[in-house]
Amino acid sequence: MILSNTDISLEPAYEAGRHPFGSPPRFTYQFMKPTPNNFAYIDAANLHRGVIQLGWQLDYAKFRIWLKEKYGVSQAYLFIGLVPKHKDLYTSLQEAGFTLIFKETTYDGEGRIKGNCDADLVLKAVVDYFEKKFNQAVLVSSDGDYSSLAKFFKERQVLRTLVSPGNKCSFLLRKINIPILYLDTQRGILESAQKEKAPGRD
Repeated sequence: MILSNTDISLEPAYEAGRHPFGSPPRFTYQFMKPTPNNFAYIDAANLHRGVIQLGWQLDYAKFRIWLKEKYGVSQAYLFIGLVPKHKDLYTSLQEAGFTLIFKETTYDGEGRIKGNCDADLVLKAVVDYFEKKFNQAVLVSSDGDYSSLAKFFKERQVLRTLVSPGNKCSFLLRKINIPILYLDTQRGILESAQKEKAPGRD
C-alpha cells in the first residue's frame, strides 16, 4: 500500500515526564477519511409545502449544514421559480450555501404563480451523473414525478437517500423500495425560530 502525506497525519506521542529529546518520538498514524462528494437535488416548492403543511418553518441554513453533516453533501442545488420581488430571499439562500437554479414563472387565470421545476431537476441530475460529478445523490421531494429518476439512481447504486418533506410521500416513490427519510423526524434540529418567507411561497 502506498501512502502519501495527504493520506496520513504524523503526530509525535511523548511519554509523560520525559524530555522529548531523551528518546526517539513515537508516531501515531491517523488515516484521514475521504471527503464525500455527494450532490443534493431539491424541489424548493415541494420542500416548502411539505414542511408548512406539518405546521412548522424550516431553517434553511441549518438544513444546508444538516445535509453536509448527515449525507456528505458538497453541492446542494435548489430548483426554484424566479420571482423578482423575492431577490432578498434568493440572496439569503445563496449565503446559506445553496446553488439556486431558477425556473421562469407564469401566472394562471387566478393570478397564482406557476413554475414547475421537475424537468429541470431531472435533466440536471442525469447530466451530472453521466459527467461523473458526484459519488451519490440525495433527492429532496415527495413528488411521484421523480420516481423514474429515483429508480434510475437506485439501479446504478448512486442514490444515497430520498428526503420527503411531507409525511405523505408518493406511492410511486415508496414502491421502488428506496431509502426514505421523513424530514418531520428532524424538526427538533431544523425548525426555524423566525417566521420568514420561504422558497416556493408567493
